[in-house]
Amino acid sequence: MMVMAILCHAFISAQDLELTKKDSIVQSYWLVTVGANAVDDSGDEFGELFDFKEGWNMVPYPSRVSVGRYFKNGIGLEAIGSYNRYKEGKIVDNVVNPEDIDYWGLDFRVSYDLNQILGHTGFFDPYIGVGAGYTDANNQGRGTYNAVLGFRTWFSDHWGIDFNSTGKWAMDTENATNHVQHAVGVAYRFEVEKGLSRKGEEKLAMLKEMEEEQKRVQDSIANAEEEARLLAERLQKEKEAAELAAAEKAKKDAEDARRAALQTKINELGNVYFKLNSSYLTANDKELLDKLVAIMNDEPNIIIRVTAHTDSRGTEKYNQWLSERRAERTVAYVVSKGISEDRISHEAFGETQLVNECSDGVPCTEEKHAKNRRSDFQIIEF
Repeated sequence: MMVMAILCHAFISAQDLELTKKDSIVQSYWLVTVGANAVDDSGDEFGELFDFKEGWNMVPYPSRVSVGRYFKNGIGLEAIGSYNRYKEGKIVDNVVNPEDIDYWGLDFRVSYDLNQILGHTGFFDPYIGVGAGYTDANNQGRGTYNAVLGFRTWFSDHWGIDFNSTGKWAMDTENATNHVQHAVGVAYRFEVEKGLSRKGEEKLAMLKEMEEEQKRVQDSIANAEEEARLLAERLQKEKEAAELAAAEKAKKDAEDARRAALQTKINELGNVYFKLNSSYLTANDKELLDKLVAIMNDEPNIIIRVTAHTDSRGTEKYNQWLSERRAERTVAYVVSKGISEDRISHEAFGETQLVNECSDGVPCTEEKHAKNRRSDFQIIEF
């Protein structure tokens, strides 16, 4: 019985240690990033890192591109080009900048993947680096020594987002100051080579060791027929339990997929858009809502919530009232088409959930404001 217990424990542990996708990691690749950068050259950038209003300079379009090669030992080589613009009125070198000034940077760096020390997490990839480059900022060209701290978060083997901050120290400190450059961008890696993580290699070694141990134990219990029968019964029950769990999971996954498909179908109808200061439905709006009613008739088990919104013009109190009117009229029309009131609810958000930058005080076109005057629809029960 003691030998049988050892075999049973070893077999179950081997199942627990089965290699999975999580044990496979990206080890080397080429990387390209495209994104934006922000420069803090206020003169106290290392003391006030988050002085966004007065110290940070950005442009409203992609302003940074990089290409690099990363190796299995955690070392990476990268070249980065960036453009920015010091804005009039920002603090640059401890004085108010009198006019817009172009910023150009070309940098080269060597980085090290901290997951080599911390252990691979799969999606979180922190790194540090040093390098050098040339920067033309505030009409002053200078060579720089650079130090970077950043991380990438990966959504797949190829796509992710890169965040980093770089301190740049001028080689000629008499004519140019130091500054900090922050960056965020979409990262794409290709020619990816994968292998086992440190944990995966440990698993593999343990699996081989356990397999050898199982063979030795099995050889020693050739005559333990009753114990083998009990083990077979136990394994059969575990298999049946696993199959049942898999079937239940498959059923849930199918339901989730169907719900997602229905939500996509509803999203494709679009939103109800209202005229300025109006909560009345147009003919086009009613045509859209008729399509929503048709979906709800086809799917009698779904419950919908209508959320209504306004643009930022007007007071918050008025906009909240107006969004409630829009939500009520939207729901009332759907109910008038035969949908039960307990299958459609509503919520009003006023101007609190804008879909663009058109908040109070921001000049926007009527077309942009119109995108915020809407009612949209979400499945809340299925």
